Amino acid sequence: MALTLSVLLENRRAPGADPALIARAGLSLLLQDGETRILFDTGPDASFQHNAQRMGISLANLTAVVLSHGHYDHCGGVPWLADNTRIICHPQVGRERFAVARLAGFSRRIKTLSRANDYSRHQMDYRTEPLHISERFMWSGEIHVDNPRAYGALGGAAEEIDYVIDEGVIIYKSDRGLVIVTGCGHRGIINIVRHCQKITGIKRIHALIGGFHLRSASPRTLLQVRQFLKQEKPELVMGCHCTGDWARLWLPKMVSPATGDVIVLE
Repeated sequence: MALTLSVLLENRRAPGADPALIARAGLSLLLQDGETRILFDTGPDASFQHNAQRMGISLANLTAVVLSHGHYDHCGGVPWLADNTRIICHPQVGRERFAVARLAGFSRRIKTLSRANDYSRHQMDYRTEPLHISERFMWSGEIHVDNPRAYGALGGAAEEIDYVIDEGVIIYKSDRGLVIVTGCGHRGIINIVRHCQKITGIKRIHALIGGFHLRSASPRTLLQVRQFLKQEKPELVMGCHCTGDWARLWLPKMVSPATGDVIVLE
């Protein structure tokens, strides 16, 4: 059975793609295998919907929408989803969150990273544990990290550090191994892969696709990722969105999907 990934929104437009397609910082993918249709993330606004129409892709009859986490560039398009859409995500996806500048013991919020979406009109399926969406598709649930990295602050009376614990990924059990689709990779690509292997009991990785959040990673981190991928031997590594050009220098076999691409994995 083939898995088709249609890139409805990514930071770049694919070479030769329809010039009317919108490229914008964010991510939105349609994943389908002939039985199940999942919209993974919505990007920051209605661009995913516009691009789907330009690509001749219907967003009707979705099995579910899966939100990787609550940053605006992944969930900002929720207001353009049809009423009563089934949305699978972590319970903390709606938390208010901010980018923060910290200096000499002081911190200041410098940018809002969340969207005040109205989730009440949808069929919300909040999960911290793994969930089988279909025979082959899974939601990872919350990904445990021993030493998580901070990515700003959560809203509220007492400022909490935001470790993006709400981030989860889509897993597809292909005949050639796991296909792991990430939104941003805040929890670390090594942690993500190990989590997916653990909950599925499948060690072989066929493909890693999505944002890996390596655009400002240290050489040490990039070397660790490169060595890990060499050890795991995925057949395909497709880094887009927040992966960054810096990471592409360290991961030379990686390809970069872009808005308008349609990828078929046999």
